[in-house]
Amino acid sequence: MTTLVSRDVEYSHDGTRMLGLLLAPEDAAARPGVVLFHDAFGLGEDMIAIAARIARLGFSVFAADVWGDRLTPTEEGQIGPLIGGMAGDRERWLGRVSAAHTAAAAQPEVDGDTLVSMGYCFGGSSALEHLRAGGAVRGVIAIHAGLDLLSPGWESAHFGTRVLVCTGADDPMATAEQRAALEAAMSASGIDWELDLYADTRHAFTNPRSQFSPMPEVVAYNPRSAARAWAATERFLAELVREPEHATP
Repeated sequence: MTTLVSRDVEYSHDGTRMLGLLLAPEDAAARPGVVLFHDAFGLGEDMIAIAARIARLGFSVFAADVWGDRLTPTEEGQIGPLIGGMAGDRERWLGRVSAAHTAAAAQPEVDGDTLVSMGYCFGGSSALEHLRAGGAVRGVIAIHAGLDLLSPGWESAHFGTRVLVCTGADDPMATAEQRAALEAAMSASGIDWELDLYADTRHAFTNPRSQFSPMPEVVAYNPRSAARAWAATERFLAELVREPEHATP
């Protein structure tokens, strides 16, 4: 198994201290980087395990801390105000997302010119919002993102950026109408996108803890869809590394 190096990385935005985590193969230098955005539960053990899994594919991974001070909410009642606070103040939300990209690019293990944004749930929304607002990245991977959090009005400055969206057909936070709006916006912006849609699949389908959800009609674990999303992620990342960067016409 690939030996990984790991270290905390402190960074900030608008006076808020954030504590990210860098995971990379041992002796890595300027490797393609993945900026990983956590779900609503913060940069905890689940997200760190995903970061390590990606790093073992040969990438340098910067796991971002959007909530600040490595906050990991433990109660559902904490989640709504945190997400609502970001959705209600997009300048702050996007500022924290951009700060994570800047911090990632500054790490010696990371090639700042080949950054990929990746996120789960709220983190997937964060990665897509960053791109929507003009964030410069090589690609975006959004796993069961809350499409209901996205704003209209996509920038068109990054023609050829590649996007992978993996979502459930029965996710109430990514309805057919919301998916269609996202597809239309990305196409109009010249984005090379792929949307993988999984049957009988709801929100947060990759998290085994979702099998204990008190609202299974909204949140539910689906191991088959989780495996498919990971396989798509591996393939997508490999393609981004193998293919030359798209030129802007």
